[in-house]
Amino acid sequence: MSTPYPFTAIVGQDDLRLGLLLNAVSPAVGGVLVRGEKGTAKSTAVRALAALMPEVPVVPGCRFSCDPASPDPACPDGPHAEAAGVSRPARTVELPVGASEDRLVGALDIERALSEGVKAFEPGLLADAHRGILYVDEVNLLHDHLVDLLLDAAAMGASYVEREGVSVRHAARFLLVGTMNPEEGELRPQLLDRFGLTVEVSASRDTDERVEVVRRRLAYDDDPEGFATRWAEEEGALRERIAAARVLLPRVVLSDGVLRQIAATCAAFEVDGMRADIVMARTATALAAWAGREEVTADDVRQAALLALPHRRRRNPFDAPGLDEDKLDQTLDEAGPPENSDGDDQPDPDGGGDDDGGGGGGGGVPPQADGEDRTPPQGSEGDSPSPAPEGAPDAPGRPAGGEQQPVAAAEPFRTKMLSVPGLGEGAAGRRSRARTEHGRTTGARRPQGALTKLHLAATVQAAAPHQRARGRAGRGLVVRRDDLRQATREGREGNLVLFVVDASGSMAARQRMSAVKGAVLSLLLDAYQRRDKVGLVTFRGKEAEVALPPTSSVDAAAARLESLPTGGRTPLAAGLLKAHDVLRVERLRDPSRRPLLVVVTDGRATGGPEPVALAGRAGRLHRSEGTASVVVDCESGYVRLGLAAELARELGGTAVTLDELRADSIAGLVKDVTAAGRAA
Repeated sequence: MSTPYPFTAIVGQDDLRLGLLLNAVSPAVGGVLVRGEKGTAKSTAVRALAALMPEVPVVPGCRFSCDPASPDPACPDGPHAEAAGVSRPARTVELPVGASEDRLVGALDIERALSEGVKAFEPGLLADAHRGILYVDEVNLLHDHLVDLLLDAAAMGASYVEREGVSVRHAARFLLVGTMNPEEGELRPQLLDRFGLTVEVSASRDTDERVEVVRRRLAYDDDPEGFATRWAEEEGALRERIAAARVLLPRVVLSDGVLRQIAATCAAFEVDGMRADIVMARTATALAAWAGREEVTADDVRQAALLALPHRRRRNPFDAPGLDEDKLDQTLDEAGPPENSDGDDQPDPDGGGDDDGGGGGGGGVPPQADGEDRTPPQGSEGDSPSPAPEGAPDAPGRPAGGEQQPVAAAEPFRTKMLSVPGLGEGAAGRRSRARTEHGRTTGARRPQGALTKLHLAATVQAAAPHQRARGRAGRGLVVRRDDLRQATREGREGNLVLFVVDASGSMAARQRMSAVKGAVLSLLLDAYQRRDKVGLVTFRGKEAEVALPPTSSVDAAAARLESLPTGGRTPLAAGLLKAHDVLRVERLRDPSRRPLLVVVTDGRATGGPEPVALAGRAGRLHRSEGTASVVVDCESGYVRLGLAAELARELGGTAVTLDELRADSIAGLVKDVTAAGRAA
């Protein structure tokens, strides 16, 4: 087993270390989500935390790590007789992004359950992580059904496995730690809320600090054991401090004044539900215990808010997480100071003054890049920029060549659902029909590999004709491996939604482009909710460009859209051909994810010889490869040329106007893009 990097040797990243240490002191805080760019010691810190956790007493031979002092009465390996326990180090169990449901929660041997009548249960990762740390790297890329199972177990402290009436339950209490790179996509707000704390990490811009990071990492790579030995004393001191804080934690007093400050803060920032209040109270108590105090102070409440509230204020994927600290200070002042609080009783910002980082201090403020201001704008949360007033002049400073400055998007709206026809087999999502592991049962087939979803009726039907030949004598059914049938299920998949947006001069009218951006923003929000990947191709002037390669980060697409300038000719064919190149590469990378092409244009094509004919040939190229498509017709005014509808026919898809795109529009029902295209 490799020697982990010492926790106390980590340079900087105060908030990351503090968030992890507070959960080590009080696992009831609810875990921590670490957000940040790659290469910022996220995984290193999490793996190093296990070495600081106290040893765990367990029942000998129990696969579910039961506590000998109070064993789980429902333990599948129980009941446990009274016996002396044995101690083992706390575990860090990693959940891979590509893990199956059975690997996470465990699996029953269905064949033995049917033929022998025994519950043969193989524990999963949740059982391994009981009373330890469960670490999910790139948690934002984890399939939704696994995230739901994971967070349900974390909330209930137990895992349930059920297969055709046979069920197993076991305890699953663990410290949940997730790391993610926001560039690769965000977690849903309701899932963010299930993490107790969140911290933002970024690489230091201080030269001396970066030099020290490299120096320590090279020393560790050259001699891991020797490097760990040099930090053994600091590691031991930090381990003792965690143990002392755990002992002190039950004695920490949470006064009514502190509770009022916590409630006022959560109300002022309009967080949903009561989970934020509870997490803030537990975090403030852990902060006091970590500082060696028996009473919570105003500074504990402030720091708890900075750790527990930023991720709970996101209402949609386009909101940046963060907290207005001036508003926080004002709220705390108005709620009144806690009782018996004075200036000498403050938490040590360096967590005890250790230069080695073992204190895990930090002010709780997510570190930002130099000069970067992520304070949300004033106004209500989730507000989108308003379009410019009608008739307002164009923005000053227009570049040469007819290009106009970007305009703000109109208010987004709920769109009709556009889906890919047929039955796919892509990643789980909420857009198009697909064969999935979850959903309604539609049939049965012979299992390919391990049996996971038994179709009981089909299994009995397959075994019934052979009972006399197999010598059946009793009431039980004689079942063989060849009789077993796997249930086939139908659910929904996520697709690759590739936007091809016309940014030419014909779209450049200020109010018109604002409405177009609002429509694309609405479709992006819909793609986020349906678990799609998105990409963005724009065309104007003489060429097209990939503004955003396909990604799960819908907010990145929204940012590219916001800064999109307009002007110049309309190279429609170039946009369609660029989209074809993008889809060709994506089919090689992820052949199971089906694409949906969304072309946002008025249908005009200018520039070069025969631009309209060339655009038509590019459209037929997409149709020949079976790409589902929809054209959002942005043409306005009394005189309409119908060019967008003609483009839709060339693509083999359908055309919808901006008004028809709205879910509350009377002009049309929900459309399946290819079926509607065939009808046209």
